[in-house]
Amino acid sequence: MRKILFGVVVTLIILFTFKYCGDQKESRITLQENSALIREQVENVGKLVVTEGHFSQVYTHKDSEEVFFGFDSEKKAIVVVNADVTIGYDLSLIEYEIDDLTKTLRIVSIPKEEIKISTDFEYYDIEDGLINKFEAKDFNDIKETVNASLMKKMEASDLKSNAQNRLISELAKFYILTNSLGWTLEYNELYITDVETLENINF
Repeated sequence: MRKILFGVVVTLIILFTFKYCGDQKESRITLQENSALIREQVENVGKLVVTEGHFSQVYTHKDSEEVFFGFDSEKKAIVVVNADVTIGYDLSLIEYEIDDLTKTLRIVSIPKEEIKISTDFEYYDIEDGLINKFEAKDFNDIKETVNASLMKKMEASDLKSNAQNRLISELAKFYILTNSLGWTLEYNELYITDVETLENINF
């Protein structure tokens, strides 16, 4: 009787050992599959996200220079500017870590936005002063002044916030994926528990 009981116990131990080893192997395989899926998703999102805007403006440029006895020599021109502005995030530059042990996708850094302004200048009614003539330097100064003005207009517009909203939409894909797999998304030591948390991050 004891031999039979001993045999049953040994058999059960062997069965449980095989089952435990099988479960552990299956768990490792699942973990590896999840890691590969997350890595693939990050790489798929790694693209350039761009928000575009257009600005048109008419400027009147005047520059006077005293000639003699309080008389000025004034040169002036009307400048029509059309500008295309793009704000983009190159998500292929995202730095991240995949921690299999804690099942965490850790975003280390997100690239800063890239702002590009393409301008087209048209000059009308260019009038030279008596001795105050338009030179190449004047046109360069006009371009610098206009570009500075365009940057202010862009900052005051909703272009930047729209670009950040697009960025958040892409990052939300990471949260949805990690959450569905039972993983955690982390950025800058902050655990992302919902999409609203992403929206409140100052990128």
